[in-house]
Amino acid sequence: MTQHSRLTQTEDGIDREKAQRATRLLLEALGEDPDRPGLQDTWERRVPDTFATLTEGTQREAKPTMRTFDAESEDLVVKTGIPFYSLCEHHLLPFHGTAHVAYRPGEEVVGLSKLARYVRWQSRQLTMQERLTNDIASGLADELDAPLVLVEMNATHLCESMRGIETESTTTTRTTIGDPTDVERERFQAAVDRAEGQR
Repeated sequence: MTQHSRLTQTEDGIDREKAQRATRLLLEALGEDPDRPGLQDTWERRVPDTFATLTEGTQREAKPTMRTFDAESEDLVVKTGIPFYSLCEHHLLPFHGTAHVAYRPGEEVVGLSKLARYVRWQSRQLTMQERLTNDIASGLADELDAPLVLVEMNATHLCESMRGIETESTTTTRTTIGDPTDVERERFQAAVDRAEGQR
């Protein structure tokens, strides 16, 4: 093993030695030779590195800094078309799609790019779409002290597309924290419809 492959728990939160052993065992279980050309880097480096990245959402230090500014109004802030990629905890296969986020500011607002970064960070963990939608909404409500947060996520699950029913479809989940007015609800829905219509 290389010096890199002997590393265990690191600052990115993954036990690389265990990840290497597990990946090597999986390759052997599939009838592969883990030491053949093309697979040695797979278990030694690539798979551990990949899962370190795809589970950053479990690392508090990887959470984006939510720098805020004084709010000048209480108008709804809407950010649509945020791409996300996550991992199904049942099959360890990806689900991916688009998130749409809106919030009514309290005393502060956050830079729009931070909303996308926050969605990406929360998405990088083993989870279910329903839980992820709730985690993003409740997390943003806490981070921004916002009285209203709406989150909609539309995703394709590879555990459905590649196995099971082997059909590509879209699953939609939505979470609301707070009580939107009819105008806010309609504005959010219109923004989501425009974003989804452009895909």
